[in-house]
Amino acid sequence: MITEVINANEIHKADPVFGQLSFDDHEQIVFCNDKDTGLKAIIGIHNTVLGPALGGTRMWNYDSEWDALNDVLRLSRGMTFKSAITGLNLGGGKAVIIGDAKTQKTPELMKKFGEFVHSLSGKYITAEDVGMATSDMDTVRSVTPYVTGISESLGGAGNPSPITAYGVFMGMKAAAKYTYGSDVLEGKTIFVEGIGNVGEALVEHLTNEGAQVFIADISQERLEYVRDKYGAVIYGGNNLYSESMDIYAPCALGATVNDLTVNQINAKIIAGAANNQLADEQKHGRILQERGIVYAPDFLINAGGIINVYAELENYGRQEIIRKTENIYNTTLEILKSAENDKITTHQAALKMAQQRIEARKKENKS
Repeated sequence: MITEVINANEIHKADPVFGQLSFDDHEQIVFCNDKDTGLKAIIGIHNTVLGPALGGTRMWNYDSEWDALNDVLRLSRGMTFKSAITGLNLGGGKAVIIGDAKTQKTPELMKKFGEFVHSLSGKYITAEDVGMATSDMDTVRSVTPYVTGISESLGGAGNPSPITAYGVFMGMKAAAKYTYGSDVLEGKTIFVEGIGNVGEALVEHLTNEGAQVFIADISQERLEYVRDKYGAVIYGGNNLYSESMDIYAPCALGATVNDLTVNQINAKIIAGAANNQLADEQKHGRILQERGIVYAPDFLINAGGIINVYAELENYGRQEIIRKTENIYNTTLEILKSAENDKITTHQAALKMAQQRIEARKKENKS
């Protein structure tokens, strides 16, 4: 097992990583490599002012190791703000494992990854993300206590996806209240892009409310399954973003709001579960604002998952998980109104609220 820890102060001038927006003063980046299991992973610890860095592990077959590094930097940074704006005493961290989860993930690989997590002595706590299942977290738990989202039979809170979806649903309803004057989604045309565990659970909420739901995904099998189960319509066009809709819900990977799509999007609201939906936070957030499209910040409305796994650390029950997740509705409304009053983007307003909490804690720690 080989662990390499990069200290920001050591190679600031030598490596362009430290000049990237996504780096944003990360405290620690850990590269994990194990020849025997084939493990190649990166753990990003962005900020631990509010508490230990908690964030899921994503397994993805990245085009390059640089893409994997950029992803973990963006994701761990987002986790800092997600915990802060949700009022949790957690910092921000994330991990990525480079590889195909369907063909390369083994119990041995997951245990070896768990050993790397354990070597950080609780500074980083892992959980489930894309390419992972609750059973994988159970495997990690066999070698380290620094993992959440384990099976209920082992004393955990279980799969966080349903709660993540419920939080997105709450944020979406708040955005509808702000935009239309009513949070009722019945009759609204909603496009859900990405129907994994979270996307499917969101489709269920939307269908139960009477929305007209269109779905898109790279897996035809998933599309047919969700269509048959919930009555959603499979999108068959060539350009989802230009289709007329009330709400666009990105629930796959991030950066779907980018230079190619931002001026094509034909929706009144963007509210989805994906992390880092804006490829360029400042530029694309501003364009959405200028076009009058209401953007519900992703790190705010997809925080249900971290609320769910945080319950394992704080030992609170299902009722408190639901209460905290439903409060996403109130915070979303507050952020949207604050952005309007301050004439800034909704992303800037959410970031401002999160950073203020972190700065306040810094002052407390110094006093």
